[in-house]
Parts: sequence; structure tokens; C-alpha cells
Amino acid sequence: MALRVEDNKCIGCEVCVHACPYQAIEMVDERATLNEACILCGACAYACPTGAIVLDRGDSDVDITQYEGIWVVGEVTSEGTMAMVTAELIGEGGRLAAEIDTDLSVVLMGDDIRHTAEQAAGYGADRVFVVDHPALARYRTEPFTRVMADLIEEHKPEIVLAGATSMGRDLAARLAARLKVGMTADCIELRIDPETRMLEQTRPAFGGNLLATILCEQTRPQMASVRPNTMGLPSFDESREAEVIEVPVEIEEGSITTKILEVVRDESRSARKLVEADIIVGGGRGFADKQQLSLLDELAEQLGAAVGFSRALVDQGWVSSTQQIGQSGKIVHPKLYIACGISGAIQHVAGITGSDCIVAINKDPDAPIFEVAHYGVVGDVAQVLPAMTEAIKARRGE
Repeated sequence: MALRVEDNKCIGCEVCVHACPYQAIEMVDERATLNEACILCGACAYACPTGAIVLDRGDSDVDITQYEGIWVVGEVTSEGTMAMVTAELIGEGGRLAAEIDTDLSVVLMGDDIRHTAEQAAGYGADRVFVVDHPALARYRTEPFTRVMADLIEEHKPEIVLAGATSMGRDLAARLAARLKVGMTADCIELRIDPETRMLEQTRPAFGGNLLATILCEQTRPQMASVRPNTMGLPSFDESREAEVIEVPVEIEEGSITTKILEVVRDESRSARKLVEADIIVGGGRGFADKQQLSLLDELAEQLGAAVGFSRALVDQGWVSSTQQIGQSGKIVHPKLYIACGISGAIQHVAGITGSDCIVAINKDPDAPIFEVAHYGVVGDVAQVLPAMTEAIKARRGE
């Protein structure tokens, strides 16, 4: 890919200068000139009114007509069950497959996991590839990439979806590099054009302030990772059956450079998975200092809840980014979400709108969070949270 400026067409209007998000264009002798900050995003080429800036994508030798079908990269939990993010992707993949009249396949990799094929079938998979090998008992980049890349090169799916989890993000990126294809990470919406079969992949950009829709026009498969809890869970039909293909593989343990010596579980408040919690207590900028966050822990302990935070507290360095909720953090769907001192910025609201019930606590009666909350309490979190915690204890007779 290359970007060039045709001087005979440039009129020095500076439209490209303002369109470039990286300050990579300078005006030299009233002509646009690219500098070393250019990342070939093409924003200037699209903005140029005279066509003076040309984005040359190069010619692809891939025959995209040879690729067909939608695949989901499955995940298996440490308990030996199929991860719920995989079920979500099966539901979304099935919807996309129906629009272009193709089939949906799921690839499950692990050790002693043949029973998970029934779960994939029940959620809607037409075909399940089961790769069962002791070397795949826990996720490691090398063997999983090798197995998945070989399957893709052999069967040529046109779309491959993975969860935007720690495994999915790592594996999808490595696969894209291995296969020399594009990949859009952390998608929150997928659409497909039935005529062109082009996957429109939408994800947050620029810190969640914009939504970008990305196409992979010249390479196949089209790859995207999707955030958990974004697409919704399809219904499960235990009577549904799928074609199950057991894939034999030869993996020498000595050929894998990484070894798992020990698994250490995080027992801190961040250990409870936000995306799976039925009750979440969220904290925002309304807390005066880091020490006040203990009020959230006390309430969460009484409710058996997970604790999450808005981006403001993550940016301040008070909490880990693993606990961030919102468009640039985790998307959650709890039965109850208690927003404490959270103003209700659109990026945060986008991460909680799937909650069954939202309770907002904020001392500003005009805070935007009250527009999406089912119940609201106007007050200082430093006073309201202790009162709530004590009231719950009193109800329990403690």
C-alpha cells in the first residue's frame, strides 16, 4: 500500500491538512507534502476535492470467490465447557450466514472437549470442527495458531469471528499476520452486504469518541474479534444436531517454546468477571479520593456483586483497566447495575444499556445517567453508599 500526491492536481486548498488525524501533511510551496507521521490511513485521499492524493492499495492475487462460509473460533473454559462468548458469536454468525445463504462452522480446540460440540450445535452451529489434543489443554499462541491457520487454509472460510477476550485478541491478531489478511479488533456491531458479501465491522475509535466501520475488501478471510456481551445470547435447543468433524493433529510438545508452569488465580475484587456478574456496583468521578472506593467494596460484598469503574478513574490511575466498563472497556449485561458517582458519559452508557435494571446515585440531579436509569438517588455517594450497606445488613439481621 502506498500514498502519493500528484502535484499537477494539488491546488493548495489545505483540506487534506485538516482531514489528517495524525498531522502528517504539511504545505510546502503551496503543495501538500507527506511527512514521517503518515500511517497510510487514507483520510486525506478521501477528503481531497481534486483527487490529487492517491491511495494505492496494490493488486491482490487472492481469488475471493474461492472462500465461503462463516467460522467462529470457539473457546473452552478451564471447567471444560464452551465459553458464553462463543455462544454469542454462534448466534451472530448464524444471523450473518442466513443473510448470505451460507453455513456456520465452529472450531473448538482443547483436551477432552468432544462433549462441547453438543453445546455448539444447540446454540446453532451447522458444523463443528473438534481438535482434541493434550497440548491444547490450555491456550498457548503457537499451537492454537498453527492448528487454526492450517484449517483456514484448507477449508477457506470467507469470514472468521473470534471473541475479544485475552485468548481471542491474541489468537486473531497472530492469525491475521500469519494469513496476511486484515482484522478488526473489539467490534461492537457487524453487518453484511448480501450482494458483495462484504462484512462491515464497526468498532470504537479514538478512545471511544467515534465509531469506525471497516471493510477488508481484497483479502480473505475477513476477520473480526467481537466484545463479549455485545451480541446477546441465542436460545439453546438441545435437540439440534450439527455435523461434527474430528480433526487429527500432530503436535510435539518440544516444538512449543512456551510452557505453563503454574496457574495463579487472582482473588482480588477484579477476579470476579464483570461480563458474567449478575450484579455490578460501578464507581465514577464522584468519589473524592481513592480511599473512598472502599465504600463500593463494602456494598458489593453485601450484594455478592462485582465492582467496575468508569474510564475517569482508570485514567486517574486509581484502578486497573481490567475493571473498566464502557465502550472502551467491558460491555456488561447484569441483572442489576448500581452506578455510583458516574455522570453518564455516552461511552460509559454504551457499556451498560443491556442491564436489566440500572440504579443511579449522583449528587447532580441533571446528570445524564438519570436519563437511562430505572431508579435514581440524588445524593453524595459518601453518604448514600454507607446508608445502603447498613440497610442491607439490617434486612439480613446482621
